[in-house]
Amino acid sequence: MTTPKVLVIGLDPHRIPGPFDPAPVDAAIAAADTSFRDHGIEAHNCLVGLDGTDDIPAVTAALQSHPWDCVLIGAGIRRNEELLPLFEQLLNLVHHHAPTANLALNQGLNDITESTLRHLPFAD
Repeated sequence: MTTPKVLVIGLDPHRIPGPFDPAPVDAAIAAADTSFRDHGIEAHNCLVGLDGTDDIPAVTAALQSHPWDCVLIGAGIRRNEELLPLFEQLLNLVHHHAPTANLALNQGLNDITESTLRHLPFAD
């Protein structure tokens, strides 16, 4: 069996404007990376900023870099009403560049891996 490949698209905690502590997000990303490895999943992170300078090109390049089994769009993008246009763009990019990938949506920082596992029945 081949190793499942997952792309996690989320906000770069170091590029969020205002007074924001990136440490909890960094810790959650590191924990998810470890959990993915423990489950035998090859996961890649594509983190975007909120300045719009590279969001679409970065996600497009990431989507084109591998045949993905699952793509997760993080709750930080999905649950923020102000980011609805970006969320819609990301959905369309996934649909166009990874049409066979399952789509996963998490609820927050602590369920990244679990949200993806729901859509990878062949993962450990």
